[in-house]
Amino acid sequence: MAKWTAFPHLGEYQYDEASVARAWHRLHAGDAEPLPTDAKVLHAWTLYHNGEFQQAFEAGLAAGEAGTTVANKAACIYANYLEKKEKARRALFQEAAHRAQVQAAEHPAQPAAWYWQAYALGRYSQGISVAKALAQGLGSRVKEALERTIRLEPRHADAHIALGTFHAEVIDKVGSLIGGMTYGAKKETGLGMFQEALRLYPEAPIALIEYANGLVMFEGEAKLKEAKALYARAAAMQPLDAEEWLDVELARAALAA
Repeated sequence: MAKWTAFPHLGEYQYDEASVARAWHRLHAGDAEPLPTDAKVLHAWTLYHNGEFQQAFEAGLAAGEAGTTVANKAACIYANYLEKKEKARRALFQEAAHRAQVQAAEHPAQPAAWYWQAYALGRYSQGISVAKALAQGLGSRVKEALERTIRLEPRHADAHIALGTFHAEVIDKVGSLIGGMTYGAKKETGLGMFQEALRLYPEAPIALIEYANGLVMFEGEAKLKEAKALYARAAAMQPLDAEEWLDVELARAALAA
């Protein structure tokens, strides 16, 4: 395996297994992931929160079936934020989607299996263009997997964010009429998803960022001022771990552009 690009502030977060366990509820307010009982899996999560994404991925895979979720999250977050080569990014998303699909087939009641399948396919779709992905039938798979995630775990804020983004992306790319008739995309539903995510996880910079993006996709320039205010709120947040640091930096970069 090629060496992954390092998290730019490696060493800033220095969790150990005990401190991860203590902060677990806050660290996982977005995905409602249960605290692992397997020490190897908890170690993989500790690497993840410290920004050691490749090590977390490898440790998750080494932990067996119980480590699939942390492996998928490490691969997807790394691919989304740090991988510079588009071909490598797409491969990471495809591999994660496949692992999650297998996981969902074996454990259909596990929310993370459906969520990471949807996340990976969704980001892959953005890479090849949303319109092309919709033509390939990926949109329906993403929507169904996210809806399944929320049915299984209504507190899954990240799934609400992603489903809000799905509605926004579809309407932005194909229009509200075709988007509604063909893919069930609705502005009111998408906005409701973002709002519910923020109710569940008000400290999430990514919820503010994606809500801002969604507002602009739904409403256009009329919502630019409101979107900028949401970005400013995200940029002012104090990140709790490496993933949140990446989100906050994304918001700051958008404001500076």
